[in-house]
Amino acid sequence: MSLYWNERAETMSRDELAALQLARLQETVAWVYERNAYYRERMQAAGVAPGDIRSLADLRGLPFMSKESFRETYPLGMLCVDRDELREMHMSSGSTGTPVVMAYTDADLDQWAECMARCYRMAGIDQGEAIQITPSFGLFNGGFGFYHGGRKAGLFIIPTGSGNTPRQIQLMQDFKVKALMGVVSYAVRIKEVLDETATDLPNLKVGIFGAETFSDNMRKKIESALGIEAFDIYGMTETGGVGTTGMDCPAHAGIHVWEDQYITEIVDPATGEPVPDGQPGEVVFTALCRRGIPVIRFRTGDLTSLCSRERCACGRTSLRLNRITGRVDDMLIVKGVNFFPKQVEQALLEIPGVLPEYQIILEDHDGVRDVRILVEAEAGVTGYMVEKHLKERLQFSPKGDVLPPGALPRQPGKAKRVFFKELD
Repeated sequence: MSLYWNERAETMSRDELAALQLARLQETVAWVYERNAYYRERMQAAGVAPGDIRSLADLRGLPFMSKESFRETYPLGMLCVDRDELREMHMSSGSTGTPVVMAYTDADLDQWAECMARCYRMAGIDQGEAIQITPSFGLFNGGFGFYHGGRKAGLFIIPTGSGNTPRQIQLMQDFKVKALMGVVSYAVRIKEVLDETATDLPNLKVGIFGAETFSDNMRKKIESALGIEAFDIYGMTETGGVGTTGMDCPAHAGIHVWEDQYITEIVDPATGEPVPDGQPGEVVFTALCRRGIPVIRFRTGDLTSLCSRERCACGRTSLRLNRITGRVDDMLIVKGVNFFPKQVEQALLEIPGVLPEYQIILEDHDGVRDVRILVEAEAGVTGYMVEKHLKERLQFSPKGDVLPPGALPRQPGKAKRVFFKELD
């Protein structure tokens, strides 16, 4: 089996990548300027036209996009092709009630499948091998992204969708599934059912997990529990779906971005100015090969830093991002301390006997906020142990309540970790 799906694209030199990015950027900017008034008016307001893009540095003169761009133009106000060229759409709901819609042409679907096929090959999944897709098949893009990529890569697809974990396990056994696609919290649930039924999955070797951030300690727990290698896949509705922006490789030394498909910037969330390599900031993507609704300087709200621009041990030359630490709007502030849910998870799983299921309860009493952590653990783990360790790691003292295994509710999709509670 080849190490690459598209060796030429995945291993080209930095100079070749830069030249290709510039050509594709110029083409994309001209495309949206000519094809859609929303893009054109925003560029004119910023005092920039397609002919001004003479170098990659000129990208910074273009205006940012965000989720609000999609909401302002709902449902298809940013469409750059004729309506009869559309073949598929997906959307995410968000918190405002106005959904974010991404529409696809045939070329866009092929671009999505190309990116996903690269991810599959990078995870060591070869033609004809069986994968099980547990995200739902519907408006959420996850199930369909894994499916389109699986078709492109010539894989044997078991499209279960979400729920009915005993049946999921039976199908994995019956069809000798090599790779599991889903969210990491569902992998935790699969392990629980395996333990309850005293069964195992000897053929399962790979897990590709997206849609929710997870800590390195959670990765290790899942890998040990299921006997797999776990990969962190990246992508979102606005960039075209799961896998479009990349995944980590077997070296697990950062998330490879498909740079022939997307330009990546890391900016200061407050100012929008670029930050030096290695410094934390917000991820910004510009799509280079999409036609229906190409994003240009899309502010993702995801926080991370640029890991490396050097050739990886796997041989790929694309830049690598450190794994996502959280979102701009996910940061929690309690007693003057800023932290992200992923930091709580990382700290909890450092405690021997603590299990992967937990909740963060933000308690508000007359405007004074406190935090309570509910976590499942084996016998012998106490609330005092949890509170003490979290204080050492987070620099404040949350309350810690330890519950027996199975006490917290399970959810079929993305796990909800943070809850708000007003106290009388």
